Amino acid sequence: MAGLAVYFYLSANLWVWLVSFKSMVEPAQAKPADAIIILGAYVRPDGALSWILRDRLDTGLELYRAGLAPKILVSGDHGQKNYNEVQAMKDYLLDHDVPAQDIFMDHAGFDTYDSLYRARDIFQVKSAIIVTQNFHLPRALYIARRLGIETQGIQARLYYPWWYANTIRDSLARVKAYLDVEILKSKPHHLGELIPISGDGRVTQD
Repeated sequence: MAGLAVYFYLSANLWVWLVSFKSMVEPAQAKPADAIIILGAYVRPDGALSWILRDRLDTGLELYRAGLAPKILVSGDHGQKNYNEVQAMKDYLLDHDVPAQDIFMDHAGFDTYDSLYRARDIFQVKSAIIVTQNFHLPRALYIARRLGIETQGIQARLYYPWWYANTIRDSLARVKAYLDVEILKSKPHHLGELIPISGDGRVTQD
């Protein structure tokens, strides 16, 4: 049984890598897309962004300013009144001169699978540039591609001394992603009314 579990773990990780690696690009190679998707991460109790989240936002800002997409979709956890990743992300982008109408907020991006499923089905994203760190990027790209989104992935660039711990943890998350995508055909925690990414992002302000 243990041998079967190890085989499944290795096979799932290999499949995620095979599906995703050709979609990883450098900013200079990126092609225009419907939206830049910035995936959420931890926000501190005082509202300050974690280093990981700030890094993702700074990278997304560079791509937006380069004209690679007209809209930014910030997707994260807003499952509680006193914890709101997407508002913190939006505020940071507003402080860096991104117009409010270009920022879409997905308040129900509770995990990577939910974020990308909702990007496709709620926000009607057909093509996307996904921004996250290198340990997370293969899983995000794999999910998006298997859901039918035309996807490019750009690595947020800050170096983290604890990257190996995140890499190990994400290797386990890839197994869950494989199960969600290939076997369970999971649904996100929440769906809802359509909010096309081509519209005005201010309608997503809660």
